[in-house]
Amino acid sequence: MTSTGRERDEAFAAFVVAHRRRLLHLAELLAADPMLAEDLAQTALARTYTAWDRITGDPWPYTQQVLLNAQRDWWRRRRWRERPLSEATESVAVGPDMTTGLAERAVVLDAMRRLSASERAVVALRYYLDLSENETAGRLQIPVGTVKSTLARALRKLRSDPTLSLGTAVEEAQ
Repeated sequence: MTSTGRERDEAFAAFVVAHRRRLLHLAELLAADPMLAEDLAQTALARTYTAWDRITGDPWPYTQQVLLNAQRDWWRRRRWRERPLSEATESVAVGPDMTTGLAERAVVLDAMRRLSASERAVVALRYYLDLSENETAGRLQIPVGTVKSTLARALRKLRSDPTLSLGTAVEEAQ
């Protein structure tokens, strides 16, 4: 491996260390399935690595777009894939001080699962990545009006979801 290749690998490794948790969290919001989220994040990182030399500027927006494209690709092909009869959940060993936070996160992710894929994408980009409506529309390649109406519909569903109260999240954790 040449020094250029080594430098490239080191730069990419530093990028992965700096952004992997945020990328995985975004993937979880988009996919609403932890295992699929890991697959999507890995796909996004693999595709970003192959394009690393062509990326100018900050690679984070490029990686976000690759993740969105990977999620869309999966969504389009999902009806042809196997579907599990029941979803297995992994238990994560954590300290007792994180229980409430994890319970709240689980409740939010469950509520996000009940949204459509397009609604999840708009909510994740607007509120997790804090993109404007115009930026969200650009990333998803849809009109701004569609972003607004999709976001309004998603927020209406989330607001009416009875499980999204702090009391419910804490009760379910205990």
